Order: sequence, then structure tokens, then C-alpha cells
Amino acid sequence: MRLEDLDYELPEELIAQFPAQRREDARLLVVERATGRLHDQHVSDLPRWLRANDVLALNETRVTPARIMLQRPTGGRVELLFVRPGSAGEWRVLSKPAKHAAPGVTLRLPDGSLEVFVESAGERGERTVRVTGGNLAAALREQGEIPLPPYIRRAAQESDRDRYQTVFARVEGAVASPTAGLHFSGELLASLTAKGVRQARVLLHVGPGTFRPVTAADPRLHEMDEEYFEVTSEAAATLNGARAAGGRIVVVGTTSVRALESACDANGGALAAGSGWTRKFIHDPYRFQAADALMTNFHLPRTTLLLMVAAFSGADLLREAYAHAVRERYRFYSFGDSMLVV
Repeated sequence: MRLEDLDYELPEELIAQFPAQRREDARLLVVERATGRLHDQHVSDLPRWLRANDVLALNETRVTPARIMLQRPTGGRVELLFVRPGSAGEWRVLSKPAKHAAPGVTLRLPDGSLEVFVESAGERGERTVRVTGGNLAAALREQGEIPLPPYIRRAAQESDRDRYQTVFARVEGAVASPTAGLHFSGELLASLTAKGVRQARVLLHVGPGTFRPVTAADPRLHEMDEEYFEVTSEAAATLNGARAAGGRIVVVGTTSVRALESACDANGGALAAGSGWTRKFIHDPYRFQAADALMTNFHLPRTTLLLMVAAFSGADLLREAYAHAVRERYRFYSFGDSMLVV
């Protein structure tokens, strides 16, 4: 599959800056793979498309307020995004502007409650830092910001700490939300449960690499960042039980897909418990082992996310669906509308 085959033009005004006031009010484009038919719906219509014995696979990662502004000794400001801890107490971060976070520099909060030392530099603004003073968890909790995507053309707000989280977010550790899950409210989940749709919670801590553009001429040469995943034995039993009862595994979000497929890879193709670090990159051709239907947002061109959805739906049908969504003024990206591929 060529990257350019999935390119599309999107008017700026279709990039959603805020979520729908009610999660269920977001629009839902239902894509039928068997017939190629497209249906304009709303998320509140989801119970019509799911049935008893289906199970929702939901990513319960929680976004950390991981972006914080520190100062150099000269007074210049440097933004750090704390991505993940290392095995020896160091942290991998993304810095902006990167040139102001050179190795050997010490950065501090103005009130002195946090101090970090830059140990080494990597590519694309990556740095390795070590906390040399203060409490990082407390500093992020009290002064950190939720790291909104760059196409959100406004500063992060205090309310984003809640509205950029799913209602089932439980395990802190992501730097981006599994945004397909943002469409679910407690009421919608309850109505689906009443219909006989079960839930299985999985985990993939979303990192910045998930959204990094694919720049290689051959997409297969793209390298994914490592992200931590976990599928428990309880979740695997629920998912396998749904299939045994004639139901479907309805995976909510591409990150949930990667968690499940990584667990399958760790178990010789069987859906069973698994955990660890994954660089799973799904693109056509691919045989999905643990996904019968997929609910996902509308993704940026030239990303691994779009390539995965194309592998699931078929590239031709996906192009048609995206062209339809643009014509019908669907809202795109993290706070936008959703698509259900069945």
C-alpha cells in the first residue's frame, strides 16, 4: 500500500477543537465491509449496531499531565514532555525548543519544587534527563499540563484534565488519550450492558510515537516507538467467551487493537494474557487475530493509525468513507467524530 493512496484534503474548520457537549452527540459513520455501505449515525445509535454477546475492548490508560515548563539558569523557558521512565531512574522526555535543553544543562521550576539534569540528547527533540531535586509526580500533578495534540490550536485548560480522559481511564501513564473511547459516557456503557454487550479492559500506554508521521518511502520501513501493553487473563477470557457465544470482539480504538494483537503475538496467535513493551505496527496485508469490528476516530494522513484502519477496512473502502466524511462535514481527529467498521 502506498502512503499517497490514503492522502486526503481536509478543510481547517473540520479539525475539532473541543469535544461534543455530550459524548453521545458525536456523529458516527458506520462502514459495512461486506456491502461497502455507509450509514450516517450518531454515537447514541451504537446500541443498534451492537448485539448481545458482543464485547467491547476498551483501553483503560489514563493521560498524565506530563507537559511542564521549566527554566534554564539564564532564565529561558524550556518545555519538557515526560514520556516514560527508564530502568535506572532516568526519564525519556521531548524538549521544546530542543536547543535549550542541551546535555549538561540543569532545568528548574521557578518555585524550586523540581530540578532535572539533562544527561544526553537524541533525535527529534528527545532527551534523557534525571530528576536531581524535588518530586516529579507532585510537580506534574500540581503544575503540569495535559499534552494536547499540536493541531488543537489553543492552550491546554484545566478542564482538559477531565475531558481528554475516557470515563474508564484508570491506569496513569499515557501522553495521549485513546480518543475513540472519548465517545463513551457511563450512561451509554450502561445501555450497552443492558443489551448484553460486555466489556473487557485492556491497556496500552499511548506514547508520542503512535502519532509520528510515516516518512519512509516504503511504510514497512517505519520504526515504531515502544509502548507498554497489558492484557489480563480475565480480559482474554471475556473476549474469547464472546466469540464462543457467537458474539464479536468490538475493539474501541487503534491502541486497543495493538494491545490485543501484541498479546496474540506473545502467545503464538492465541488470544491470551500478555504484557510488556511492544513496537507493533499493523499495515496491509495483515490478518487480524483479535478484532471483529473496530470503532475509531478519523486520523491524520501518513500515520500508522490510518494504515492500520486501512488494513482492517480495505484501502478502497476507507478512501470512500473519508471522502464521504469530508463531504458531510464530520469533525476530525482527537475531539472529532467517530467511525465504526463492521
